[in-house]
Amino acid sequence: MDTHSTWKFQVCTWFFQVAGYSGDVPRRSYDHYCAASRALDVVGDRWSLLVIRELCSGPRRYSDLFADLPGISTDVLAARLRDLERDGVLTRHRAGPRGATAAYELTPEGAALRPVLEALSAWGTPLLGERRATDAVRAHWFALPLGRAIARRIEAGTVTVTIGETVFHVVVDDTGIAHRDGPAPDPDMELRLDMATATAVATGTRSLADVVPDADWPARESPTPAAR
Repeated sequence: MDTHSTWKFQVCTWFFQVAGYSGDVPRRSYDHYCAASRALDVVGDRWSLLVIRELCSGPRRYSDLFADLPGISTDVLAARLRDLERDGVLTRHRAGPRGATAAYELTPEGAALRPVLEALSAWGTPLLGERRATDAVRAHWFALPLGRAIARRIEAGTVTVTIGETVFHVVVDDTGIAHRDGPAPDPDMELRLDMATATAVATGTRSLADVVPDADWPARESPTPAAR
């Protein structure tokens, strides 16, 4: 690299850092006396809401988050975790044998953002269209739209969903919809879907009634809070 190219590289690097693309620069505020603006000061950075999406289903290690957020860099992920922890959205604790690794988990304030993600997911569904060649996908990303689809079929209940090797469970009760990692200990029913079928239900091109026409859907009884 010649001197001119080196100088241009240094200037570009400096520009992106000042513009806020580096995870180490101070986060800026909109400085609007508005509740939505204040909320965006906390969760409006690129990747922040996707980090929260990953934590909606339970604790995650740094390596889990990095693996399931394709495209994020290690420094940006570290910066988002640090900022969200500082702002009380998530908490970090030791996990694994003898606390060998750190795990991240939503605080009650962070978990309160789930309806925001639900609304964004519903709003974004018509934008999905056909999967692009550049689109990454993870089976657990379908938990939000599948939760809504399940809630359209039942008023209350717990459903374990298996997509390939991914397993999570959806709880529907009078407080809304939630999903957690792994199978439910005593589910009202179980759904087994392949990726194509899960995609079809998530995008609204097929309904659960079409996919599982003979399912014995749960009775309309609220699960206990412990089911969450």
